[in-house]
Amino acid sequence: MAAAGGGYADILRAPHALRLLVGTLVGRLPNGTAHLAIAMFTRAEGGGYSLAGALAAVYGLATAAGQPLLGRAVDLHGQPRVQLPAALVSALGAVWLAVAGIGSLPAAFAAVAVAGFFTPPLEGGLRALWPSVLGSGDRVHRAYALDAVAQEVMFTVGPLLVTVLVWLRSPAAALLVVNAAGVLGALSVVVSAPSRAWRSEPREAHWLGALRSPGLLALLAAFFFVGLAMGSITVAALAYADLNGGDTVYGALLAALGLGALAGGLVYGARSWAGEPEARLRLLVGLLALGYLPLVLVPGVVPMAVLAAVAGVFLAPAIACAFVVVDRHALRGTVTEAFSWLVTAFGVGAAAGTATAGPAVELAGVPWSFAVAGAGGAAALLVLVAARRVLAAPPGPEGPQTGAGSRPEAGKTAPASENGGSGAVEPGFIESRRA
Repeated sequence: MAAAGGGYADILRAPHALRLLVGTLVGRLPNGTAHLAIAMFTRAEGGGYSLAGALAAVYGLATAAGQPLLGRAVDLHGQPRVQLPAALVSALGAVWLAVAGIGSLPAAFAAVAVAGFFTPPLEGGLRALWPSVLGSGDRVHRAYALDAVAQEVMFTVGPLLVTVLVWLRSPAAALLVVNAAGVLGALSVVVSAPSRAWRSEPREAHWLGALRSPGLLALLAAFFFVGLAMGSITVAALAYADLNGGDTVYGALLAALGLGALAGGLVYGARSWAGEPEARLRLLVGLLALGYLPLVLVPGVVPMAVLAAVAGVFLAPAIACAFVVVDRHALRGTVTEAFSWLVTAFGVGAAAGTATAGPAVELAGVPWSFAVAGAGGAAALLVLVAARRVLAAPPGPEGPQTGAGSRPEAGKTAPASENGGSGAVEPGFIESRRA
């Protein structure tokens, strides 16, 4: 392990880097705040908690379904032709909900489904752009860590912004403002030179797309369980807070988790790490699972906040390392889709975690709801250990991405390869048969 020259400042000084990072975060603001905004709007319209939860769940499921499909469209047609139209349609779904309200339940569910499904895959798109913007592998790895840290900031600041907008105006205004900001963020990204110039590598036509990579499938299975752990913690922390001080304690526990992840991501990304990222990912996920276990002790509020901060420390490093592993195992021409599948796996796992932790609280008590998080982390580690040979094996004859999926336009120089791609074209590839 050696100090990384330049650190995060080196990343942010690179041309276009700060704009792409900020634009992506602002563009993802609707997704990061949707569950809170939808719930607050539903309650303000007179709907119950069950309806608010159902609408938020439909939004989440629609997002999980849409991300890999839109990611594939980005790989095929480029970022501007997919990201901005998707952001506009998603925002229109939110406008539909804000204007029409919940008087017609089918219309309300349709509105949140449209808003969720067409959430632009800006997260995967940014990771596909980093190699062409930053060049060397070490700088790209550091950018992945910075990306993970920035997400923690967004998921902390976003809900606060929604709360302030509701206080100043109304839940409907919060929906409209946040989604307008999302469109502007997407616009900022897609009009940038790297986004306009980016082209995916050619790919063989196949309906499975990125899912033909065994290494990617193993990673998705593992991060389903990481998502399950995170989803269960949100419910377990709420149950703990109900017995120990209410909303203030709940906010403090979630803030402690976020601060732990923020600190862990900053430290992780400030260093260069030797060795294979797959082995490092197993270690990080193992430490993540270990960090969840003390939460079952459910001590007093202050010790619990400390334990929550410790539990969050390895989340951002594990996510950042997973980005590197996705990049190494994504098949040629599928990079945005592959990163979008990781988002989907994590999101579906989080939904499963919230669904599991609730019954655990009711049937066995608060400690067992935190045990769900520990079990999720342990299951993720077991998947990675069981898939050790698959993840260690180099990608097959179809080859990994070159430059994380970026193919320069004619006359331009290719960016440095993030994963050391062999340059092999998929067998049987015919350019007119792009899937």
